[in-house]
Amino acid sequence: MSKPKLSVVVTRRLPEEVETRLCELFDAKLRGEDTPMSRGELAEAMKSADVLVPTIADDIDSTLIAQAGDRLKLIANYGAGIDHIDVATARQRGILVSNTPGVLTDDTADMTMALMLSVLRRIPEGLAVMQEDTWEGWAPTAFLGGRVGGRRLGILGMGRIGQAVARRAAAFGMQVHYHNRRRLRPEIEAELQATYWESLDQMVARMDVISVNCPATPSTFHLMNARRLKLMKPQAVIVNTSRGEVIDENALTRLLRSGDIAGAGLDVYERGTQINPRLRELHNVVLLPHMGSATREGRVEMGEKVIINIKTFDDGHRPPDQVVPSML
Repeated sequence: MSKPKLSVVVTRRLPEEVETRLCELFDAKLRGEDTPMSRGELAEAMKSADVLVPTIADDIDSTLIAQAGDRLKLIANYGAGIDHIDVATARQRGILVSNTPGVLTDDTADMTMALMLSVLRRIPEGLAVMQEDTWEGWAPTAFLGGRVGGRRLGILGMGRIGQAVARRAAAFGMQVHYHNRRRLRPEIEAELQATYWESLDQMVARMDVISVNCPATPSTFHLMNARRLKLMKPQAVIVNTSRGEVIDENALTRLLRSGDIAGAGLDVYERGTQINPRLRELHNVVLLPHMGSATREGRVEMGEKVIINIKTFDDGHRPPDQVVPSML
């Protein structure tokens, strides 16, 4: 006699091929519309499901987890970041948590470089002129930006994505520097042609570009605070494709407005979709709607990892991407 299929609740619309495979393997309840579940809907899902598949848009806090039913044994997150899930409380309740690391490394690193180029070469300003049909022709001093090659790039966080950014930056002729919780092995430093800075303050003060590529943890909250942002050179720019909370957004806005920082490229924001309105007014800022990982290939691969995690769990084994305390 075959065992019944796991009950799997998916909180958002996923790529069609991912949803199809989920339905083939499990008793999957898909989301009809591509909008976040309400808190009440999340609570109901967690009471009835064996597995919950949330996204970064779902705040799975201790209160929700406390309402989970006895059936819920796995939260298979669709995404690498897990700061929206109270993993400690889940573990206390005997609920495993998995994620999808490594899948979006190249996509996010590509977007980091795109933001650097956009800010330094003033690409959005050029696009706006063309779309408004106000271009009057080439001029020697029009839209003067800065050359990428030869600039000093300081990478804050040298994990998978930080290293991928380093490889791309080196190909553009940038000088790669980094600050990380742990120094890389000498052979990796040599491969990346990267210089380690033990002092983040000293690195920030000497770079032309700062790229934020670290996760959101209590220790990285406002790591780029007002004091540290003021250390940046007036002609320097900062790019963030990791987590908005790492930068003090209000302080950054003030320094951009005053000209103490030359520019910024942001794909993530401290308060989610509630972006400081003054940021939108600045010509030296490029704002994107958290699309660093938005490739079809990446999103399908994320779904495949979710499926593998659930299937492995269903087979009685530990999910390959289970989140463990050392990762937090």
